[in-house]
Amino acid sequence: MTQDMTLIGEEAYRAAKEILEIAGLKEGQLFVVGCSTSEVAGAGIGSFSSPELAEVVFGGVYQATQEVGVYLAAQCCEHLNRALVLEEDAAEKYGYEIVNVIPQPKAGGSFATAAYKAFETPVAVEHIKAHAGMDIGDTLIGMHLKDVAIPVRVRTTQIGDAHVVCARTRAKYIGGGRALYDEE
Repeated sequence: MTQDMTLIGEEAYRAAKEILEIAGLKEGQLFVVGCSTSEVAGAGIGSFSSPELAEVVFGGVYQATQEVGVYLAAQCCEHLNRALVLEEDAAEKYGYEIVNVIPQPKAGGSFATAAYKAFETPVAVEHIKAHAGMDIGDTLIGMHLKDVAIPVRVRTTQIGDAHVVCARTRAKYIGGGRALYDEE
């Protein structure tokens, strides 16, 4: 790994804070994050799961979400069909069906495991429609964003050695050329 843990935590915080500001999420909205700790460490995805590294990255991201009052949803790896870990009250607020699984570093991923350990009342769900998201290490979060996702460039383009991609969403434009739209 090319960077120390403190710097990685700071990068995670900065990237999350920036996308949350750009996306303009409101309190209680959903922010999805997928994270490959293998990629953060400079290894191939799925080859070097690190619970310690996950706790550092999760800590930075979670701090940023807590500051603005949004719910964090942690995407699991493909071994759990990319299920998500979030707080039970978020699942209830949005009407998501809770499923019975507890992520582990090699079955769910270290980042989702860190979320499960840190949340007050963690649950897993199979699908969400988040208002914005961050993909750390090309984990493919798009399936968990609202229908119209817009790529967002942030200054923090890497966390450790992992590529960072962010997105916000907007309401669909319907009605064609004669319709008026609220650009806010």
